[in-house]
Order: sequence, then structure tokens, then C-alpha cells
Amino acid sequence: MEVPVRNCKSEPAEVDRLRAPKKEASRDKPALVLGSGPLSGTRYLLEDDITLVGRNPENDVVVTGPDCAIVSGHHLEIRREGNSFILRDLNSTNGTFVDGQRVTETRLEAPCVIQLGAGGPQLLFVMSAPPQVDLDRTLIATPGAREGGAGDQTEQILQHAVTRARLARSSGIADQTGVIMREVLQHVVRRTRRRWAFAIWLLVVAMAASTAYSVWRIRELKRAKAEIDVRIYDLETRLAQPGQNPEAADKLIALLNQYQNEALALQANFLYRLGVRSQEDFVRQELRLLMAEFGAEIYSLPPEFVESVNRYTKQFQGPDRPNMERALKRARPELEKMRSIFEKNNLPPDLAYMAVVESAFDHSQESGAGAAGLWQFTPATARSLGLIVDENQDERLDTVKATNAACKYIRRLILEFGTGSSVMLALAAYNLGPARVKGAIERNVRDPIKQRNFWYLYRTRALPAETREYVPKVMAAMLIGRNPARFGF
Repeated sequence: MEVPVRNCKSEPAEVDRLRAPKKEASRDKPALVLGSGPLSGTRYLLEDDITLVGRNPENDVVVTGPDCAIVSGHHLEIRREGNSFILRDLNSTNGTFVDGQRVTETRLEAPCVIQLGAGGPQLLFVMSAPPQVDLDRTLIATPGAREGGAGDQTEQILQHAVTRARLARSSGIADQTGVIMREVLQHVVRRTRRRWAFAIWLLVVAMAASTAYSVWRIRELKRAKAEIDVRIYDLETRLAQPGQNPEAADKLIALLNQYQNEALALQANFLYRLGVRSQEDFVRQELRLLMAEFGAEIYSLPPEFVESVNRYTKQFQGPDRPNMERALKRARPELEKMRSIFEKNNLPPDLAYMAVVESAFDHSQESGAGAAGLWQFTPATARSLGLIVDENQDERLDTVKATNAACKYIRRLILEFGTGSSVMLALAAYNLGPARVKGAIERNVRDPIKQRNFWYLYRTRALPAETREYVPKVMAAMLIGRNPARFGF
């Protein structure tokens, strides 16, 4: 828009002054420009006598970003000496390079590239002319704008508008000021809208691309895990066949452990956890929770073990229902007292459900070997645990004393068979006896570090059939005790 001038031959002195070039030469200002990281392009003027550069926040120039690990906390300093700048490396771990040459101390000549460590973040040392400042002009700053960015362009537009308004006012057309400023404001708004529209469009495209990648990646992770699960199932099936050669069984178990580790790594992937929900049945899910509590976590529960647990849950719902009802209803106060005792002894309170399998919560029950009470201790075992068993007194029948003795015994078994699945081995030893479990380990375990665990002994059938059934039965009692309504109690 042309601004009419009253007399073009004799413009006011203010107009001449605004149009005239500045006579004072501007002195270049030294600066460092970040070449990488989230603040890439940021310019730092070297106005102090010493400028510190490094990873720590107290530096004058803080280097951040994915490759900042190579940068030392206090990597280098730049000292001003008159009109010169001296760079000195501060004994950084990975060194400082200027234009590709490693340096300890050097004079900087602009422009040059400073690199923090070989292949690390880069800084550009430049000499840049500062903008001319006319104290008679109105300056409008755009908050947060960086040199050369959209904020500078907006500032230039607004400064130009101020100049036009002053020219008009000095020519006697004062009412044009509002018109000029309104036009400029509309122009700036249009520019801002276009810029935001482009930014939103880029964001939408980025989100669409990210979503597409995530969907594809989740599908690939599911496919890879499904393939591993097929291999694991095949190995479990082969291991479940009786009469396995010990050496062949070791190889199968080693391969099984490898596949389990791969599957666990896939499950730990964030996208997998985000996009895949567990499709395991309730019993498997609850068994995994129990194994986690017992320190016996395992990716693949042997199918034979899960089948046994399912079989015993049905048995407790059917023929043995009175035993479970006695524990969960009539003997409930007694059961809760036992759980509390286990908890005070820093043992899993659900171990109290072992008494369901041992005695069906019947104090009068006695085995042919003379075992009695809720925990079915023999006289010799009871006495070794500090219980009184004689003609006048039998503390095996005292719920509190017998449960404390059971805690003492189970703790001893856990410490004796201390491995990743020590609670499971302790359960086996409670039924079989520690000496016989030791014998099974000595006969069947070839590598005492890797193979001394319950799952190895279970898969290789090193434990007697009675014990292989006892442990799943205890697990079934625990699952029902933890979820009575789920199983109809």
C-alpha cells in the first residue's frame, strides 16, 4: 500500500534520518551454534571471559541429546583473550576435535567445527553481526524466537509497519496509522495460521506413520512369539514322553530354556505388552502368580503339570468337596490363624493350604506310619521340631504349635534346597523327605548350578510319582483357597 506524501521534495528530517544508512560499523560477535540434539541450531554468544561446555547443567553451554553420553560433565572451556578465543580441553574422557584434529589447547579461527569426542556432538564457532538497534525506533520482540526464525520475520514485519506509520504521521496523515497496523496484524495472523496448519499436518502424518509402524510391529511380535510357542510345545511334548535318555533330555531342556528366554524377551517389549492381552486360561494365570510369589517363575509351565492341577481342582469340586468345604467354612478361623503364623514367619501364607492335602483339616486323622495332626508329623519329626509327643501330651494336635513347627520345617527345607524354585522343592521334600529329594538330585542332576531346580526334576521324572502328584494337588488347593467363588465354594 502506497503512503501519500504531502511534499516529496522536502521530507521531514526524521524521514531522512530513518532512511539514511548507519554510519557506525557493526562489530562481529563470536558465538557457538549447537549442531545436534534437541536444541540443535541454538546460538550462544561468547560474551563472558570464560565459557564452559559439557553435559552437566551448570555449564554455560549444556549439550543434550541421544549422543551426549560421549560428552564429559565439564568437557571444555573457551577463554576470551582480547579479540582472540582460546579453546582448552578439560581432560575430557573422549577428547576434543577442532576441524577434525584432536586438540588440548588451540586458538579458534572462525568459522570452525568443534566436536566433543570422536563422532560426538558438534558445535560451530562463528562470527555473526548483531542486529542494528535504533533507539529512536519502536522494537517489538517475539518471545522465544530464535535468530533467523519465524519470530525474526514477524519482528521485521512489525518494525516495517512502525516505520510506515511514522512516515505517514510525519506527512500529516495520522489516521493511516490504525489502517497500517491492522493490515500488518492481519498479515501476521495469516502467516501464523499457515504455519500452524502445516505443523498440524506434519503431526497428523507423523502420528499416522507411527500408528502404522506400531500395528505392523505388534503383528510381527505376535507372529514371532507364536512360532516360539509352537517350538516350546513340541519340546514339552517330547519331554513328557516316558523313558527319555538323560543326555537327550538335557539337550531338550537346554533348547527349551533358550526358547523360553526368547519368548520372555518378546513379552517384555513395550509394543507387545501394549497390543497383546493374555489369552491364557484362569488356572494358568493363577499358577503364574503363585510361581512368582514362590520364586519359581517360568515361561512355559509343563502341560502335564497344568493338567494335574486342573484334575485336582475338579476333584476338590467333586469327590473331595467335603474336605475343601471344611477348610473354607467350618475351619475358616483356624485356617486364617495358620495363614497369619506363616506370614509372621516370613513365608507365603498360602502354604497353609498344604494342610488340606495333608489332613483335610481333620485333627483325628492318623496315617499307618503314625503321622498325626493337621500337618501329619511322625513322632520323630515332631520331636526334632521341638514338639512334645509322649503318653501324656501330643502337641501335633495343637494347631498353633504344630503350625509353628511346620513353618520351622518348611523354612529349613527352603534353605536346604535354596535355588530359584526352592519353595517348590521344599514342597516336594515335605512329601518325599529331604533325604530322598537329595538322592534324586544326585542321581539325575548333571549340572548342579543350572539343573538343581524343581522344574528340571519334574520334567526328567526324577521325582517319584507320588511327589509329582502331591505338588500339583497342593497348587490346586491354593488356587481354590485364593478364589473360592470362582470354583463354586
